[in-house]
Amino acid sequence: MARTVLRGTISSAAFPSGDRFVVGHWVDGPLGPMGDVMWATPDDHRILLAPDDAVAAFVTGIYDFDEVRVGPLVTTSDGRRTTVLGHGLDLEVVGGRRRSIPVRRPLAVTRLIERPIAAALMGVQTFGTSPGGAVEWYQTSGWRWVRGGRAHLHGDPLGSPLPVCPPLGVGFSEPPRRPAIVAVRVTIDLPAGAPLGAIDAPQR
Repeated sequence: MARTVLRGTISSAAFPSGDRFVVGHWVDGPLGPMGDVMWATPDDHRILLAPDDAVAAFVTGIYDFDEVRVGPLVTTSDGRRTTVLGHGLDLEVVGGRRRSIPVRRPLAVTRLIERPIAAALMGVQTFGTSPGGAVEWYQTSGWRWVRGGRAHLHGDPLGSPLPVCPPLGVGFSEPPRRPAIVAVRVTIDLPAGAPLGAIDAPQR
């Protein structure tokens, strides 16, 4: 297996329309800075929004989707405010007070100790194997519960952020049910033969 690491934020929210979004904004990773959006529609159609083919190949090599849309996509996040613009989606979520976990932990701690605690307190999994066979560790350094935001899809308002329910169902890991912006480091052991040639690109 080849190991890679992504560092950035995962922001999540649902809306009264029934649409649920998980926004990955990555400042470091095997492809350099990048963003992606995992979107579940009201009828549970799972869509990946990606800015280019390399990002689409990376994400779909790990998670399951019913549809992939590649085209101009801009994500921003400073850990307090996350925005998305592209594919007809205009989204913004804003977090409240930061809760911090300042200590770096070995991966074994995340797998053996953090995993049951995070599942019990926040309903999230910090370790597991994805549908594509990748082994993943999610290590957060802090998070903010979303206190406001909005979204428009092709100009139509979707409403204000709500809990992410039901789950998206793209992999073993789901975001907290409560809308959140999470600062996270994701370590991924990719399966042999994964269609991720860009994994060998130099880290930036």
